[in-house]
Amino acid sequence: MDRLENLLAFLARSLVDEPDQVEVSGTEDESRVDLELQVAPDDIGKVIGRQGRTIRAIRTVMKAASVKTGKRVNVEVAD
Repeated sequence: MDRLENLLAFLARSLVDEPDQVEVSGTEDESRVDLELQVAPDDIGKVIGRQGRTIRAIRTVMKAASVKTGKRVNVEVAD
């Protein structure tokens, strides 16, 4: 799970204006990994993107990276 958290943090830090405020927390069970992304309030729009395109792309990359672990991954952006 650490690899997935690090990948999500890396992707988010490359998009936001305040990369030091990016935090990723997660939980893991037998078949699923849930990751929560927290960014500065002004950067939420950058992570979500227009009509959710950016977060959809991030989720696609994370799903591709999770294939190696054999678990499903779920990425949520904290308010």
